[in-house]
Amino acid sequence: MDLGIRGKRALVTAASKGLGRGCAAALAEAGVDLVINARGEAALAETARALRARYQVQVIDVAADITAPEGRAAVLAAAGDVDILVTNAGGPPPGLWSDWDRADFIRAIDANMLTPIALMQACLPGMMTRGWGRVVNITSQSVKAPIPQLGLSNAARAGLTGFVAGTARQVAPSGVTINNMLPGIHATDRAIALDSGVVAAEGITMDAVIARRAATIPARRYGTADEFGAMCAFLCSQHAGFIIGQNILLDGGATNLSM
Repeated sequence: MDLGIRGKRALVTAASKGLGRGCAAALAEAGVDLVINARGEAALAETARALRARYQVQVIDVAADITAPEGRAAVLAAAGDVDILVTNAGGPPPGLWSDWDRADFIRAIDANMLTPIALMQACLPGMMTRGWGRVVNITSQSVKAPIPQLGLSNAARAGLTGFVAGTARQVAPSGVTINNMLPGIHATDRAIALDSGVVAAEGITMDAVIARRAATIPARRYGTADEFGAMCAFLCSQHAGFIIGQNILLDGGATNLSM
């Protein structure tokens, strides 16, 4: 399917690895020029080289902390006028409700709520003026079904979801869509980190942890960055203009909702 976005310009954050890279690759395959960001300079530069070589699109890489005002300013200056914005940031650490203090919550909210909001506030006016734009925020399945040990993530991402619910309907008349993608467990560094925590806590092997987690997923496997990216590219396409303010689960059926 021709997604109708060849020649568009996208900003994708946390794009050097995992789900962010999957989204960047799918957009590049559709002919979209990219500005990609992550904190790790070496990994980001390697991703940029790989995407340029494979898809023959322009890829600008900006290594910076997108959650810091100065890092965000540098990324936005390099991005210029973008047609597509994909926000992504690593999730905060798991733990118990009693583990966290105010500073922990502020860090989580900064990374997973206020940073994507700031990026939207910077990019939406230009999209609205031009009469076309796409925003996709990578959040979490915990928005639909909060995960007990991910209280920091639950809180921050729920706040972002509420902001998007109202904002998406305000900008839709200008030809701009905003939607959220809610990943379950995918074969990424985030999954390795979470599974490693279980290995350390329970003293069992990584293979045993993965098998146990996969058994709770109706698809009986972890998701892949490629299939996640494909959905992102569709939401950014010309065919997705009637999808407004939605929270789309990509979790292999793990979240069982009646409606």
